[in-house]
Amino acid sequence: MSEQQVLPEAGSFPTPPPVPAAPPGPPPARGDRRVLRAALRWTAAVVVFAVAGAGTAYGITRMERTDVPGLATESDGRWDYPPLTKPPLPAGRPGPAAESNPAGTHHADLRALLLPAPEGAKEDAALRGEDGWLATDDFLKEYGEKEDRDEFRQKLTDAGLRHIAARGWTTGDGTRTRVYLLRFDTAAMVEDTFFTTYFSYSDPAYSVRGTESMGFDKGFSEKIVVPGVQRTPYVEAKPYGKEQERYAYLAAGDVLALVVQSRKGTAHAVPFRQTVVLQSQLLG
Repeated sequence: MSEQQVLPEAGSFPTPPPVPAAPPGPPPARGDRRVLRAALRWTAAVVVFAVAGAGTAYGITRMERTDVPGLATESDGRWDYPPLTKPPLPAGRPGPAAESNPAGTHHADLRALLLPAPEGAKEDAALRGEDGWLATDDFLKEYGEKEDRDEFRQKLTDAGLRHIAARGWTTGDGTRTRVYLLRFDTAAMVEDTFFTTYFSYSDPAYSVRGTESMGFDKGFSEKIVVPGVQRTPYVEAKPYGKEQERYAYLAAGDVLALVVQSRKGTAHAVPFRQTVVLQSQLLG
């Protein structure tokens, strides 16, 4: 029988001789060192630009559009009006455009239906009248010819004019605005007696003072419609005097309204049309 092989006990294996360290290689060439340094610089630059770019993008997303140079949105000329709120109707009373209100009666206080002045404007206290009601003769001062004033006064009397509420203001650019609301007994009186007969054509029957040649404002978009309100806008054509006039007549139920704007040089179209539409919305 062959002799048994005896395994050595754990830990009794002989320690192998140490492996000699590899000899150091040749130092990198000078050109290789330059390439390495350039690579490190480019890596650092990429990291810096990436961080800066992320910071800039975050900054723009946190800024308003008007705060970013080159992206500011210029004003289109509109005025800053306060939020508009229609006055409450008496209990059980319909609005002027309701089917249950064929007379088109505005049951709300007419004085509360006047458009407020825009931010920064100076109000014309003279147009407030007494207790908020303007005398007919004060309203007729808007018309230049005495013959027109006398004739219009008689027509207003015959039609049973009830009240006139008015408001006026002047903005920082010198634009003067006057708004007049004339209330009658019925919508038919407003539409048939005045609006359709005198103020629904290209030339108004009575010219506002200071105007030479008034024509229909063709730039006033017909797509801008306020339900229950008819309008005829006019603009003074060249040549005109020191001021240009813009005005519009509105027929809204039992109310005939006149909105006038005057400005030295040129009366701007945007605030005029804005004012007309907002006043229409309060009346509609």
